[in-house]
Amino acid sequence: MAGAMVAGAVMLGGATASAQTSRSACTVATFEPPARINASSLRSLSWAPFRRDEVGWETYAPMIQRELGTLCAPDTSRFSQLLAGFQKRFRLRGTGQMDAATFNVFKGVWQERRPFVMVNVKGYCPPPPAFTALDLAAPAESYGGKTIALRSGALDAYRRMVAAAKRVPAIAKDSRSLTIFSGYRDPDADAVRCVTDGNCDGVVRATCSPHRTGLALDLYVGQAPGYGPDSSADPNRLHMSNTATYRWMLANAHRFGFVNYPFEPWHWEWIGQAP
Repeated sequence: MAGAMVAGAVMLGGATASAQTSRSACTVATFEPPARINASSLRSLSWAPFRRDEVGWETYAPMIQRELGTLCAPDTSRFSQLLAGFQKRFRLRGTGQMDAATFNVFKGVWQERRPFVMVNVKGYCPPPPAFTALDLAAPAESYGGKTIALRSGALDAYRRMVAAAKRVPAIAKDSRSLTIFSGYRDPDADAVRCVTDGNCDGVVRATCSPHRTGLALDLYVGQAPGYGPDSSADPNRLHMSNTATYRWMLANAHRFGFVNYPFEPWHWEWIGQAP
């Protein structure tokens, strides 16, 4: 089927055509009108999908493409056709146009894949693991020489995933690719940071963080000039969403038991063990 996802194809993806299939294969005449609307809203939609004002949905386009099973760019009519099908499956109007209501459905699908979220929404904050259940990442696996602890199963899965990812030259050429800059975080230390920074319960730091489980890790997937690898600034997140490393993760991380938090391209959680 034209425009269908080729297994692992986005592992070579960059910001442009290398992550997309041809425009001709992504043309469906009857869906050209909504495609034109998507082409405009891609960089102009005013909304707050994660309780913070944003403009455009370009940062989330790779995740949406992955969910729709297509390499067709988000401004193509084939993308609109597939989006309309998704909308109808979830009892929305099949307009083929991206909007906040449609994105909320995608967001719900993605969040439901995160066991931590599903227990947390029920008012349960998982206790941290015993220190004996944690292993330390090797210095070469950590970003900037940080001391990183994870549950042993998560660390083993991470190592297998990185070994597969580093077979891609575009990823392997940067020694920082997929190094860990945050793993297990002590809840008491997180609470102190909440008070110090004054940004808890927002999109930056949660009072009950998944990092307390030892199953969540923040990975280096790139950074825009002038920003850090964990900056939530919109230009930085957009840059990350187009890196070869992030595209590979979208296409392949699930094979190793990892799911991601859509607002933060760097944040991934291992679901091979209950939080």
